[in-house]
Amino acid sequence: MINGKKIVVVMPAYNAEKTLEQTYKEIPFNIVDEVILVDDFSKDYTFEEARKLGIHKVIRHQKNTGYGGNQKTCYREALQSNADIVVMLHPDYQYTPLLLEAMVYPIARGLYDVMLGSRILGKGALRGGMPMYKYIFNLILTFCQNVLMSQKLAEYHTGYRAFSREVLEKLPLEKNSDDFVFDNEMLGQIFYHGFTVGEVSCPTKYFKEASSINFKRSVKYGLGVLRVSLTYRLQKMGLGSYKIFD
Repeated sequence: MINGKKIVVVMPAYNAEKTLEQTYKEIPFNIVDEVILVDDFSKDYTFEEARKLGIHKVIRHQKNTGYGGNQKTCYREALQSNADIVVMLHPDYQYTPLLLEAMVYPIARGLYDVMLGSRILGKGALRGGMPMYKYIFNLILTFCQNVLMSQKLAEYHTGYRAFSREVLEKLPLEKNSDDFVFDNEMLGQIFYHGFTVGEVSCPTKYFKEASSINFKRSVKYGLGVLRVSLTYRLQKMGLGSYKIFD
């Protein structure tokens, strides 16, 4: 615990058998109280590997629900485990668990409600192997979102995130997409409800076993991101009403 807060790490997993052990063993258990892994009906032995490692709670979906659907289960389970702070850590070793302290302390000390590990702050993204088209795509989308949502984030598209319990209890997450745009819908909800967001620079690793979406899925995701930002703007201006912001 930090400052009396129970820290729970959730791992939304899909075909993470080869990278799970390395990720799990770097988690700083001097501050983390519990780890929950949700296997989204992987085609490999992710579930069996998680059980072998002794992860506190391992859940397997009986069908693939998508990245957003996986997170919904993760957060429900974390709240049921009485978590005060929840960190989403991908088990593909793209984000380092060694940054967990930096993610958690600002929330535990009451400085922020949400913390993001940004790959764009500093020069970690390209050094870590992020494809140039994704890097440029990220910058353009982030600029557009900052304008439409009146924010100043360095990156909206990181999968390394930490939340206070209050945030997860307040947001209508079940109304969000089950696909990759879930992350951006969640950020829109966070801003809409007035929660504070901090960022830390986060190195990243791109390699064969790390999860990544292809160009076609990236374009679909980008269009979804712009939709979220536009609906956020319209809702704030009183020109529309959208279920994810209710």
